[in-house]
Amino acid sequence: MTTYTNVRGLARGLQVLEALNAMEDGRATSQQIADATGLHRTTARRLLETLVEQGFVRRSSSDDSFRLTLRVRALSEGFTHDERIATLAPPIMGKLLQRVAWPSDLTTPDGDAMIIRETTHRFSPLSFHRSMVGRRLPMLLTAAGRAYFGACPDAEREDILELLRAGAGGEEQQSIAMNDALVRNLLRRVKADGFGSNHGDWAAQGKIGAIAVALHSNGRVLASLNIVFLARAVSLAEAKRRYVPELQQAAIEIVAALEAEEAPRAAVGKAGPSISMD
Repeated sequence: MTTYTNVRGLARGLQVLEALNAMEDGRATSQQIADATGLHRTTARRLLETLVEQGFVRRSSSDDSFRLTLRVRALSEGFTHDERIATLAPPIMGKLLQRVAWPSDLTTPDGDAMIIRETTHRFSPLSFHRSMVGRRLPMLLTAAGRAYFGACPDAEREDILELLRAGAGGEEQQSIAMNDALVRNLLRRVKADGFGSNHGDWAAQGKIGAIAVALHSNGRVLASLNIVFLARAVSLAEAKRRYVPELQQAAIEIVAALEAEEAPRAAVGKAGPSISMD
């Protein structure tokens, strides 16, 4: 038995998050949360407003409903999948490096950007960067971000855009996010190509080009994998012809490795716990 006093406010906050997560359409009013949790409506509203302040919930200005934000992923599946895929990817990325020479990054979503989880920059003879793990890549300006943005669910995409419109990703991304026509054209291009690309589009890295594909598993978009090159050395058409098939093959291998590792866990979950007769 623990000697520590239960933190009632934390327990209720988690109860609210669970209730909001269980809503069929992903959104609810404070009254609906109160009904689902048994909390007083005023208490439910106060907890929701606190979660809004902390960035885990956002409130719709049109109907005063609440919904979860991307930040909640960091509390649940995000860490597990991000770390697992980053552990499994390096050998496959190493083989990709041997085939294309240019460096690659494995990235996962982190709010308004993609964060680099693993990289071959330190091993590539053509790399112009070294310390890359942990760096953030703008969602709408880089191949990695565009590949993920174009593949993620509509609700998640709208959450990303809301962050960017509020200025979270800087003025360059904010101006794109505020322009519906630009966003539509970006989505149309990514979906038509089947990959994300940038060729000097990011002002801070104007000499850089890149292409990237999204990694899908069990109906979810997990990450993106890119190849980075000097824009003056490789045209976008050449990158598409030479590197997209290589990226797609590497993505397939990474996802296969992830699903092979998860299969025994799923089997154990379905079978239920074993009982010892000792």
